[in-house]
Amino acid sequence: MVEYVEAKTLKFTRPNLIELMNSKNIIISNVIFQNSPFWNIHPVYCSNVVIRYVTILAPYDSPNTDGIDPDSSSQVCIEDSYIATGDDLVAVKSGWDEYGIQYGRKSSGITIRRVTGSSPFAGIAIGSETSGGVENVFAEHINIFNTGIGIHVKTNSGRGGTIRNITMSNVYMENVRTGIRILGDVGDHPDNGYNANALPVVKGVTLKNIWGVNVQQPGMIHGIKDSPFRGICLSSINLHGVPGKGGGPWKCSDVSGSALQVVPWPCAELTSPHGVGSCSNSI
Repeated sequence: MVEYVEAKTLKFTRPNLIELMNSKNIIISNVIFQNSPFWNIHPVYCSNVVIRYVTILAPYDSPNTDGIDPDSSSQVCIEDSYIATGDDLVAVKSGWDEYGIQYGRKSSGITIRRVTGSSPFAGIAIGSETSGGVENVFAEHINIFNTGIGIHVKTNSGRGGTIRNITMSNVYMENVRTGIRILGDVGDHPDNGYNANALPVVKGVTLKNIWGVNVQQPGMIHGIKDSPFRGICLSSINLHGVPGKGGGPWKCSDVSGSALQVVPWPCAELTSPHGVGSCSNSI
């Protein structure tokens, strides 16, 4: 399948391995999912979802094989699972551009804990399809190995939606290309019908108690010029570079917040004394 996707010779779309729509009170437990043609587990417009003790496997070079993607869903718990795929391990979503804005159903109350895995893309991701809004996401005790990006919050102009009250803590990452990325220029558009003036709002993102080994580049946070990211808190973070090579500097723009006990020291936009409150109240 991979070779057909790379050659762009597929004549049809690829299905999710399991997709649940407009459902509630779901438990998925003690199951192995393997070699999905697209996203593995996709609860969309669902509530009260528990996914635990699952193993998800896909080739490292298989495109778009996200592990678990809660989408416009609420009260979702993902825990005690191992994921090794060709795309994001867990990605929280809520709709794409004008379609997600019009439907207007956010993802909220998402808990992710004790998840281990590897991927050429992100360990834990928010987005990039966040047009309905994403809020109240809590991730802890995450172990990420041999991964492109440890933590990735991603959106784009034309998306709209608000990303707020995101907390990730007690994360260990090893052999990653970029430790932390929070970007406002990621992801394409489904068609030309999107509104370029529909700017996303990102505020209240707290990342704390993170340890990284062999991290090529510690992080980058690039907001949107007309919609800067606010209330970004980095606390107790150590991202160690590759031995003998070190790590590159943080890169930031159009962002405000605070940093406490971060190694290497991040960009000036997060070190102002006026931003210290972001770490005590990042909503």
